[in-house]
Formats: sequence, structure tokens, C-alpha cells
Amino acid sequence: MRPKRKPVSLEDIRATHRARKKEIRARLNQFHDVWRHGSDDQLWEELVFCIFTAGASARMGFRAVEAVRPFLLHGKREEMTLALRTAGAHRFPVERPGYIVVTRNYLREHCDMALREKLQSFADPIERRDWLAREKQIKGLGYKESSHFLRNIGLMGHAILDKHVMSCLTDLQVVDSPKPPATRTRYLATEERLRSFAREIKIDFDELDLVLWSMKTGEVLK
Repeated sequence: MRPKRKPVSLEDIRATHRARKKEIRARLNQFHDVWRHGSDDQLWEELVFCIFTAGASARMGFRAVEAVRPFLLHGKREEMTLALRTAGAHRFPVERPGYIVVTRNYLREHCDMALREKLQSFADPIERRDWLAREKQIKGLGYKESSHFLRNIGLMGHAILDKHVMSCLTDLQVVDSPKPPATRTRYLATEERLRSFAREIKIDFDELDLVLWSMKTGEVLK
């Protein structure tokens, strides 16, 4: 029988934040550098990473992007599928390349792949995320991975409410269920609860998201 998991406590969070603060802040600075210095091609690669990470893992996302990098701008779905299968890089080697091609075709027609200019055109960060999560031709994101993408390119202030973070929030009685929110309304409400909790315990909101994630995974990745 699997041993019962010890619930996360406020003391655990404070201790993890103290121990990993330097590493977490360095990672957040890396994200900021992407926005300050990254090209549109780099922003596109980060978007692809989040398409691959949905329903998988960050490690699988890294492997998948590495496998398909030569095909990101002009490659066909079949070429990406073959690359993923050859490398054994992803659990959805057919579906996700399809998402990438549909999304790329849309972005090419909609904004000529000028992702930075498009993202800068939104005065409201909530509207920016809504566009990513709700545009039907941007495949495979939803609110969690749209938040993930924006955070990874240095546009902060969004919670990445995956199963790891939700499990922690349930332990802390910030939310009632560890199930990630499935609608926009629930996502925004849960995000606001996390924001209020961060203010209450006096830990930066973006840092707290990484603290909770690292407590479940043992790593501070992206």
C-alpha cells in the first residue's frame, strides 16, 4: 500500500521559499530576459513548448521541442511526428504536431508571426490571456498553458493552476478541490484566491507559484 502523503503546510512553503528563493528569482529573471531580448522565433518556440507540456510534463516538453526544432517555422506535421517518434520524445506524436501546424497557420495569417507586437497590442493582460486561451485556431493551450506561456516569456501575474499547484492549495484549504479549474470563471476565481493567499503570507505571487510547483516536483523549471 502506498504511504499516505503528508499534506503541505504553511511552514513547508515558508521553508521552501527560503531555501529556493535565489534559484526561483534567477529563473524568473530568465523569463524576463526572454521578453526583453527574445525574438519572435523564440516566443514561438516557447508557445510550442507549452503546447507540448499540456497533459504531459515540462521534461517531455523540453524533449519534444528539441526533436522538432528544425521544423518549427516551416515543417510539416508529418515531419514533426516522425521526429517525435524517432526520438521517443512525446506521448502524443501525431496530435500535438497537428496543433502546432494549425496554430502556426493562424498566427502567420493573423499577425505574420509577429508575436511580440501582437502581445503588446493588448492593454489588458486578462484580454491578452483570453485571446490565447479562447481563440479556436490556437490549439492546445487553455487557461493553464496560456498562463504558462505568458510567464515563460516574462509577462508575469498569471497563475499556472496545474495539478501540483492545486494539490498544494487544497492542502492549505485555499480551495476545496485539487481538480484544476475547467472554466474561465473558475480559473479567475482560483487565481484570485492564490493572489490573496500570497499577499496574506507575504510571498511574491509569481515566486509562490514556483514554490508550490517545486514542492511537488522537486525542481524549479519552467
